[in-house]
Amino acid sequence: QLLDTALRSGVRKFVYCSTQGVHGHIANPPGNENSPIAPEDYYQYTKYKGEEVVREYVDKGLDAVTIRPTAIYGPGDPARFLILFRLVKRGRFLMFGDGNTFYHPVYIDNLVDAFELAAAQDGVRGKSYIIGDEHYYTLNDLVQKIATAMNVPVKIHHAPFWPLWTAAWTCEKVCKPLRLSPPLFRRRVDWFRQSRAFSMENARRDLGYVPKVGIEEGLANT
Repeated sequence: QLLDTALRSGVRKFVYCSTQGVHGHIANPPGNENSPIAPEDYYQYTKYKGEEVVREYVDKGLDAVTIRPTAIYGPGDPARFLILFRLVKRGRFLMFGDGNTFYHPVYIDNLVDAFELAAAQDGVRGKSYIIGDEHYYTLNDLVQKIATAMNVPVKIHHAPFWPLWTAAWTCEKVCKPLRLSPPLFRRRVDWFRQSRAFSMENARRDLGYVPKVGIEEGLANT
């Protein structure tokens, strides 16, 4: 309905927000917009189905472009980074797996810049762009950088990943028939497993995208 209205009303540019997650796990980083489409959970799957609908309307004449943000963070983050900050503040961080999985953040101001660039840029109709910060990091590095931003010491303790994943799967199976929200679920624990690392070259070339806020400043602001 929203796209119908945009098309009928002659909207100049429609920018759709998808997610890096449509590419799933990046086995050979860095990935880019041409990396295989391999969503691994319902959120990633529905975001890609949204991309397919956007492409249908591009074929009907709508000028639309898709943005695939990496892991968004910044002041007021209500979930992922709030949890990370709380865990780091304890001084002991339990890392499931070796912590060498790549994580690609994008600071909120950088993402807003990308949306504005995509809305203003001609000649990108129907294209998709991954938007992240300039650099990606291992989970171990990210935890240490958060500790530095908070000015607290942290020690990382490692544990096997698969028992955690099994516990999440079991929790989902038990809670679903009871219509309860599972306290532990696979999408959350996959943070330790799914590697995310991308090149920004296409967005830099086509949109003029240059992320202005680095990880140290972004984490300090957050």
